[in-house]
Amino acid sequence: MESTQATEEDRSTQEDHLAVVARLKEGRKQMTEQLKKVIVGQDAVLEEVLIALFAGGHCLITGVPGLAKTLLIKTIADILQLKFNRIQFTPDLMPADVVGTEIVEEDLTTGHRIMKFMKGPIFANILLADEINRSPPKTQSALLEAMEEKQVTAAGVTHAMTLPFFVLATQNPIELEGTYPLPEAQLDRFMFKIVIDYLSEDEEVSVVNNTTGVVDKTVSHPLSGQDLLDFQKIVRQVPVAESVVRYAVRLVGASRPTNPQAPDFVKEWVSWGAGLRASQNLILAGKVRALFEGRYHVSYHDIQALAHPVLRHRVLLNYHAEAERIDIQQVVERLIKAVPVPNL
Repeated sequence: MESTQATEEDRSTQEDHLAVVARLKEGRKQMTEQLKKVIVGQDAVLEEVLIALFAGGHCLITGVPGLAKTLLIKTIADILQLKFNRIQFTPDLMPADVVGTEIVEEDLTTGHRIMKFMKGPIFANILLADEINRSPPKTQSALLEAMEEKQVTAAGVTHAMTLPFFVLATQNPIELEGTYPLPEAQLDRFMFKIVIDYLSEDEEVSVVNNTTGVVDKTVSHPLSGQDLLDFQKIVRQVPVAESVVRYAVRLVGASRPTNPQAPDFVKEWVSWGAGLRASQNLILAGKVRALFEGRYHVSYHDIQALAHPVLRHRVLLNYHAEAERIDIQQVVERLIKAVPVPNL
């Protein structure tokens, strides 16, 4: 009798999980449709942003001004109807302007003065850190605890963030005036670094027509914050073969010049390789990508497809690479080719 009841409970749990997976796939389709009402082209960018959202990761989006980086993030917040705050990072922005500060407040009934914490704009479900590299590292680092531990500590008191919590940051290329490099610890908190490039001529014509005419850009709201939390839970239950995990770890390990097994080009061109978070993010993002494609397991191809957004901000090139005009795109491509897929 107990065995029969346990079997029925297992079957019910499995059906619930399958329902969440079906909702995830449909939610991804609907989110993409809504984003395409506002964003022209950039299919790969949209896919990577949605993978990060469904995995619960943060995104750093890089591109020259005018490529709809900010518009993309604001549209995502609008579709999900989550609490949204925007911080415009500037050289004079202070950490307290991000996380909040304590103020003295007088109790009108007793006349006593007490310290009260006034929450900063970081307390939102979706935080747009706009042009994050226009503030110095001290201010950028104000995001570290919230991004990793989903909490903020001020004056010795810990304040939990409301879930889901995403930091979607934009930055201009470091070559532009008035920018600061992001600290390595800050970069490592981002699951993906997504690069937005210029549109094709036809796509640019479409954007110009849409933005200079009367176009209905009203979006619907197919998903909620609770849906995202459900997706994040079910994603972590996707099985991964040990060989796939080992492949991801070897790929990341090969990016480290101190690794004896690293390829010669890594030892020549790389000053600092990717850390453990890169391996974790490859597997977690691979689980989302597998579900997007209707699979219930992560493949080697998932790892290879996600290597660029996961590694491009974690591998630092040295002056030898710069002198030879080698960029991170070329290094990651060569890494994928250099690390063999395990034999089955």
